Amino acid sequence: MKQEHAPGEKNIRKRVWRIVGILLACALGIAAALFLIDGRHVRFYMTGGTEISVSYGQPYEDPGCRAVSVGRLSGEGETELPVMVSGAVDTETLGSYELCYTAHCYLFDYSTIRTVHVVDDTPPEIRLEYMEGYTPNWFTGYEEEGYTAMDDCDGELTDQVEVFLYEDRVEYRVSDAAGNVAEVVRPLEYTVTRPEIQLEGGEEIEIDAQFAFSDPGYRAIDSLGNDLTEFVQVEGDVTAYREGDYTLQYSISNQLGETVSATRTVHVKSVSAPETIEPEGYVIYLTFDDGPGIYTGQLLDLLARYNVRATFFVTCLNPDYEDMVGRAFREGHSIGVHTASHNYYDIYSSEEAFLADFNRTEAMIYRQTGSYTKLFRFPGGSSNTVSSFNPGIMSRLAQIMTDMGYCYFDWNVTSGDAGETTETKTVVDNIIGGCAGRRVSVVLQHDIKDFSINAVEKVLSWGLRNGYTFLPLDTTSPVTHHGIRN
Repeated sequence: MKQEHAPGEKNIRKRVWRIVGILLACALGIAAALFLIDGRHVRFYMTGGTEISVSYGQPYEDPGCRAVSVGRLSGEGETELPVMVSGAVDTETLGSYELCYTAHCYLFDYSTIRTVHVVDDTPPEIRLEYMEGYTPNWFTGYEEEGYTAMDDCDGELTDQVEVFLYEDRVEYRVSDAAGNVAEVVRPLEYTVTRPEIQLEGGEEIEIDAQFAFSDPGYRAIDSLGNDLTEFVQVEGDVTAYREGDYTLQYSISNQLGETVSATRTVHVKSVSAPETIEPEGYVIYLTFDDGPGIYTGQLLDLLARYNVRATFFVTCLNPDYEDMVGRAFREGHSIGVHTASHNYYDIYSSEEAFLADFNRTEAMIYRQTGSYTKLFRFPGGSSNTVSSFNPGIMSRLAQIMTDMGYCYFDWNVTSGDAGETTETKTVVDNIIGGCAGRRVSVVLQHDIKDFSINAVEKVLSWGLRNGYTFLPLDTTSPVTHHGIRN
């Protein structure tokens, strides 16, 4: 059964609800007024600050951010608000990244920003290599064993490493693109004393005048026993064929500029000439220039039949007959140098040119006889004027050769076979006429000319019948010198 309310009761309820509504509206108004006056909002507490840096390649761990509400009237709330984070940091790429932190308070969202800088703050790494058993020496000092340089961001930097070498250490330095610097030091823990240059034969030596100087030798050894001889530099010259005092400087320098040196003085002395032995009686020295040649064998046969010895001043002009030099030597004849080329303008162009020509002939004589000679005859004779294009050359050469112990012979009897005649009879007459009554005769002939060779037998017959002795020249024979005119 539906209950009926009295009209008065309904009015009372309406009035009550109206009053409640008014009270709620007032309360809400008061609350809104208080909210506006309080100014409540969100306060963020960001650990590490609003800008932080992180190293390239290192994992990023956010330091965190707290959020609380705060107002003017009620102060800061005790309860932390949930915080949402948006954004990301890529530590494999240099740059700046923003992270957004958001908190909700009442009807509103509040946010703040943190900037994260990914930076290259790690220096490169220099790694030193070491060679097993490596030992430096004084000459080379330290020889680099190797190194590499790597950077996490820039990659390999080996070719950008600066190397500084000092006496006791090596310093290495490299920078990356961000300016980070790496430095390492390699200690050079070794002690090598300066090497000693040892001169074989001593600091002063004396030699006889000769064609060339042969150094007695030298060695350079450091304290570790390293042989550094091959690095020694020798300065100075010895003109071995000219009397005098000469200085040689031996030195070795290392890569640090340190130098060790030694000095040798070479005294070149002239060779004493052997004492001349005057032969007894009347002597004829037959001498033959410009061979060997096609007629030399015929001449040797003739001399052998008469048991006579002569002297041959030989050349290198006829290689096919050089064996005749060996035969003449074995049969007791004297061998002397004349010239290799017989080219006056080459031979007398300089002292060095003359000696080079001379040595060619000496070498040929040695090949044929097994020994060298001390006898020679100047091409054209010592009185020649064909050498006048080089003033004084003959005087200088005569002194040089005499200082080296060589004996040169001109002639005092000419056969005329050098251009005056081609007749055998004239050659015979010239020789006999020149030798007759002369106690010592040195006869000039040429064994490359048949008409001159054909004259020899008559000369031998005449000489032997008339008491002459035929001898070969040697270093004790009486010298026959023309007057030098250059």
